Amino acid sequence: MRTTWLVTYDVCDPKRLRRVYRALLGYGDAVQLSVFRCELTDREHIECRAALSKIIHHREDQLLFVDVGPSDGRGRTAIGALGRKYTPSERAPVIV
Repeated sequence: MRTTWLVTYDVCDPKRLRRVYRALLGYGDAVQLSVFRCELTDREHIECRAALSKIIHHREDQLLFVDVGPSDGRGRTAIGALGRKYTPSERAPVIV
């Protein structure tokens, strides 16, 4: 089962910031500056955290993982917006 996560980050160094951004692109979609929406299995969540843990400086940087709920339930509708409408992108498998 996939869970929707909001991942936010505050990274002090521009080089690490870019690396965090690029790493998160492999797990989800950029929603706003320093905010990603990720639909992850438990295993992907652990892998994502491990990958990011290797990039950041734990005393200077901060990442927050917010569990929004199951992707096929509340996670789909839990994010509301003011201003421009928020529409989550559809993630589909890519066959190469």
